[in-house]
Amino acid sequence: MNLQCPIPPTADEVVRLGHGSGGEMTQRLIDQYIQPVFSNPWLSQAHDSATLPWKPDQLVFTTDSFVISPLFFPGGNIGELAVYGTVNDLAMAGAEPKFLSCGLILEEGLPLKTLQRVLISMAEAARNSGITLVTGDTKVVEKGKGDGLYINTSGIGTLIREQPIDPNRICQGDSIILSGDIGRHGMAVMACREGLEFESDLLSDCAPLNGVVAQMINAGIEVHCLRDLTRGGLATALVELAESCGKTFILEESKIQVSDAVQGACEILGLDPLYVANEGRFVAIVPEGASKQAISILQEAAAESACGFIGTIEQRNCAQVILKNSLGCDRLLQRLPGEQLPRIC
Repeated sequence: MNLQCPIPPTADEVVRLGHGSGGEMTQRLIDQYIQPVFSNPWLSQAHDSATLPWKPDQLVFTTDSFVISPLFFPGGNIGELAVYGTVNDLAMAGAEPKFLSCGLILEEGLPLKTLQRVLISMAEAARNSGITLVTGDTKVVEKGKGDGLYINTSGIGTLIREQPIDPNRICQGDSIILSGDIGRHGMAVMACREGLEFESDLLSDCAPLNGVVAQMINAGIEVHCLRDLTRGGLATALVELAESCGKTFILEESKIQVSDAVQGACEILGLDPLYVANEGRFVAIVPEGASKQAISILQEAAAESACGFIGTIEQRNCAQVILKNSLGCDRLLQRLPGEQLPRIC
């Protein structure tokens, strides 16, 4: 479906402070740009809160904010990122995404055409994820006090099964499964920001993960833990999980896939791909006996040949992540002391 605003903006129309006044201009912004794109019965209630149908399931609730620069990058934009980021946080808890809220912080002078492109992308991303935007808010800040557009999204979902998916369920002997190659999102944004060009197209992996997670759970796989690999990348995510469960993670470096484009960009910029952000990758920690089935589902769902087994969980009375290279040398992975790549999500 091709979504179109009924009153497309002209090239010189921009966001003005009055669009955040709560008065006539705010109402026109909502009526002309937001309502037509996200139209649904709950949003049409036009109330301070959306009243939603519910049954006595266990709820999962999350929130996230997105301040990426630039707003549009190879393979995505801030709107898709805002929807998929919250959808993926729900999926990592084993939840089916249901409802979404959206807070827009607009900078005075933002072209309305830009806003419209972002809103349409958000609507398409929500439809792809099976989540419905039911409430939101818009504020406008003075020119020079923002960076075009910031977005906050919050999401509600219901658990697919009663048994929780969390770090406390990680066991000795579990397998660590990676859903694909790493580093695409962070390097795509940085390449765009820095004006770098590569021989091959480098696109963000920005994508929803709830579909493949639901397939794994519905197939009866005893998923112990999931974690998407956003800021801080694979290394930071695994360090966090190891600290949470108090166990040792042993990784095989040769099993972790990094594309030539990402590897080349990291070498130019002096970055470690293990710490570069992803927006469509995750690790699944499952019992050893379930790893083949989990990998098979990942390969079939995403046609992703780079997914697979990357390591195991051991009980050494020490919370740590050890990376073993092809020469048999060990490297201890730790948290970065600061931000490696700012403003990428």
